[in-house]
Amino acid sequence: MSEESQTSGATRRDFDYHTGPVTLRGSRVPGTTTDQRLLDSHGPSDWLHTDPWRVMRIQSEFVEGFGALAELGPAVSVFGSARTAPGSPYYELATQVARRLVEAGYAVITGGGPGTMEAANKGALEASGASVGLGIELPFEQGLNEYVNLGVNFRYFFARKTMFVKYAQGFIVLPGGFGTLDELFEAVTLVQTQKVTSFPIVLLGRDYWTGLLDWLRGAALEAGTVSSKDIDLLHLTDDVDEAVRLVVAAENHVSPKRPE
Repeated sequence: MSEESQTSGATRRDFDYHTGPVTLRGSRVPGTTTDQRLLDSHGPSDWLHTDPWRVMRIQSEFVEGFGALAELGPAVSVFGSARTAPGSPYYELATQVARRLVEAGYAVITGGGPGTMEAANKGALEASGASVGLGIELPFEQGLNEYVNLGVNFRYFFARKTMFVKYAQGFIVLPGGFGTLDELFEAVTLVQTQKVTSFPIVLLGRDYWTGLLDWLRGAALEAGTVSSKDIDLLHLTDDVDEAVRLVVAAENHVSPKRPE
């Protein structure tokens, strides 16, 4: 999640293409995604007839997700770039934080893709924990990574994003691109508007995230578009143990001392 897709010289037909529970290959791979067809307002008016039926498919995605995750237990969603290379510092950091989360009694939820997501699923699996992958139909989707031991594939982003929040006690966010930022700011908005409570959001990687926080405390705060209380919802650290401690403290309704 994040969840931005990896682009390369490969074409859609070079690998399995997943759309919900269905796997397509070769000439069966569609030219557009389900989300794209739902949101595209151009073309003939046949959407007047097909959109009501789409509601049934959307409903089925929620039912499948709720059914698969209902008995998961305490969990934390871990986000970061799909482009993070194996063996890189952030890949290793994601692996470590996932291991610590499992040791603290949490399942680990990711977008199920490569990069940071793969690293977190790997750490969870190696620690003998629940390693959850919530996949999404993307133009270059390659399926769930090999370290997922509980996977659910989605057609619609909004159904998938609901699962990330509903079944998690918090977010740990490593460096990532637009998909990661989307999940991050949606989580902040949900906490700010009290749609979810006692929900810690930890930014892991000071070098990467400091610039964003400086902008929020500078331009955004000075313009009055955010409050200092909003910014304080984000916890910044380089320390894996600190990240997990912040999650545990929030679940126990403890106010942890913020690092200097």
